[in-house]
Amino acid sequence: MNTLVRSKPKLRSYVPTTALAKTVEFDDDMMHVFLTDGRIISVPTVWFALLHEATPEQRERCEIGGGGVSLHWPEIDEDLSVANLMAGVDRQSA
Repeated sequence: MNTLVRSKPKLRSYVPTTALAKTVEFDDDMMHVFLTDGRIISVPTVWFALLHEATPEQRERCEIGGGGVSLHWPEIDEDLSVANLMAGVDRQSA
């Protein structure tokens, strides 16, 4: 008889690492990041003070870096990672 008690494996949150940004769009107070796999991440700009305070023209000047892993706005010196956006990480809680 086997008396070994097996514990359940701990669940870990899954954050895809293959999600890559294709384009970024803004409307009102939301940022929409379109991914190469067809998903769209939408987050409020208020999560990121520099983006929230930026002009529409500054917001549109987003550079997608690392083949789609990061977003950069040179005029306002803002950098975001797609992985953090997918995990729901906002600048206020980071």
